[in-house]
Amino acid sequence: MNVIVWNENRHEKINPVVAEIYPDGIHGAIASFLQTEEIEVKTATLDEVEHGLTDEVLNETDVLVWWGHMAHDEVEDTVVEKVYHRVLAGMGLVVLHSAHFSKIFKKLMGTSCDLKWREVGEKERLWVVDPSHPITSGLDQWIDIEKEEMYGEHFDIPTPDQLLFISWFEGGEVFRSGATYQRGKGKIFYFRPGHETYPTYYHKEIQTVIKNGVNWVRGDNTPTPEYGNVDPLETISKNKTKEID
Repeated sequence: MNVIVWNENRHEKINPVVAEIYPDGIHGAIASFLQTEEIEVKTATLDEVEHGLTDEVLNETDVLVWWGHMAHDEVEDTVVEKVYHRVLAGMGLVVLHSAHFSKIFKKLMGTSCDLKWREVGEKERLWVVDPSHPITSGLDQWIDIEKEEMYGEHFDIPTPDQLLFISWFEGGEVFRSGATYQRGKGKIFYFRPGHETYPTYYHKEIQTVIKNGVNWVRGDNTPTPEYGNVDPLETISKNKTKEID
C-alpha cells in the first residue's frame, strides 16, 4: 500500500511549541507510526510544487492522509480537483482534526463543515459507539486524552454512513469525532483529535485508530462501471458471452 501524509507544515515553522512537540512536523510524526513492511509512506506539504501532489504522486497513492488548519485557502483549486477525482476513482482519504475545514473535505461533503471550538486544553473522552467496525478494532470502550482542543456540535456535515466515535469534553460539549463516508469508489474517514499544540499523535490508541482507518479506506480495485448511453444489443451480446463462459 502506498500512503501519502499531507500537512501544511506551517505551525511547525512559526510556533516553537509545535516545533518542540513535532520536530519532524505533524506529517513526519504520523508517517513514522504508519510505516511498515507492507505500507510505504511518503509525505507532502503545502509549499512543495503542486503541494507535493503531482499527477504522478496521486496516481500511485492508495490512501491520502490530510492535516490542515491555518492555510486551507492557499491550497490550489486545481490540486483539490485532482484529489477529488482520485477519491471518486477509489483512493482512500483520512481527514484529521482541523482538516474538517479543508477545501477537499468540504467539496466531498457538500456542506460548510463548520463547528464550535474552544482552545483551552481540556480532557476529552472519546467514546467508541460502533465496536464492531474495523476502525475501532483493538480499542476499549473509550479513549482518554488528557488535553485537547474542544470541538462541539452542531457539526455541519452530512449524516455519516457510519458513526464510530463521539467525544465528551470537560466543558460538557459532545462531538461526532469519527465518521465514515463513501463518495464514488472512494472511502473517507474523518477523525477529530490532533490539535497541533498537544502531543496527541504520540498517543498509542490514537495511532491505532489512524492505522485502522488507513487500512479501512484503502480501495479494493473494483472495476469502474460503464456509464452513458447503452446499446441494448451490446448488453444482450455481453450476457450471452457470460452464459457461454
